[in-house]
This record gives sequence, structure tokens and C-alpha cells, in this order.
Amino acid sequence: MVSNKGSRPPRDLFDVDWPLFGELSRALALRVAREFDPELVIGIANAGVVPGAVVAAILDRPFHSLIVSRRYRADTVRETPAIFGAAPTEVRDRRVLIVDETCDSGATLRLAVAALVNAGAGEIRTAVSFKTGDYRPDYFALETESTIVLPWDKEILVDGELGPNPKYANTTK
Repeated sequence: MVSNKGSRPPRDLFDVDWPLFGELSRALALRVAREFDPELVIGIANAGVVPGAVVAAILDRPFHSLIVSRRYRADTVRETPAIFGAAPTEVRDRRVLIVDETCDSGATLRLAVAALVNAGAGEIRTAVSFKTGDYRPDYFALETESTIVLPWDKEILVDGELGPNPKYANTTK
């Protein structure tokens, strides 16, 4: 998730490799386990599915996903996130942990929480790998103002060739 809101200057890049991602996921799961015993974990698709699945595996809890997406306009300004599909029915009357990769404004997490409340979840807590803005989730592994480049997001297919992800072109190393 990239934050280039309005007049905000480009952020420095924080290039996350797989070993660091693994350690941060482990730390996040341990933080959660100290205070909360979720009955299931929901990863916010797309990028929150990976840390969500890892946290669920470490906590030995069932994992589901919830698709929250943002559309982009031609000027790359983000529009409001939207839920695609329904919240898993398994959340009803359960303790649920929602996991995403980053959190800046909290708009995505708030939308996911509302969807799970509407689906009847009993207790909901939020967790992210990286807290990058003012919104404070219940748990986070690391706080930074940098733009996060996740290991699975560094390169993408462009015209059939693997190359640098262009969404990080307006950031600095």
C-alpha cells in the first residue's frame, strides 16, 4: 500500500526482505497472544493475506480473508476503500483478529471492522505489520513513516517481463 496523499512529499522506501517479514510476523503474533486469544484470523486482501496467514499459523487459528480494495484515478489519488464480497460467516459470535500489512489513515481497517460487526463478530481487534500513519491499530509490529516495499510486491510482470513495481517510482531509497 502506497501513501502519496495530495501534497505529501515522497516518503523514503523501507525495503522489507523475507527474513525481516518473518520476524515481524512472529513478533506481531506474540504481541497479540499476550493480550488476546482470537478464535479466527481475517487477512485483508490483497497484501494483508500474507501476514494474516502467517499470524494465523503461528497462533494455530483458522484463517479467512476479506477483500477490501481501492480504485485509483488517473492522477493516482486513492478513492475510498470498498468491501468486495461478504464477511466470512464464521465470525459470528467469535473473537476475531483482523490483519493487514500496513495502516496509515485507518480507512481500510475501519471498513473491515464495520463489515465484521455487521456479520455478528463478538470481539474484534486489529493488527498490522507496519503502522505508517496516525491511526493506531490494536497491535503493530513496527512503526515507520517510510513507504513499505514488501518482498512479494517488489517486482511485477510488465509486458510479460518481471521488473520493478512502478507504484514505487515516486519514492526515494
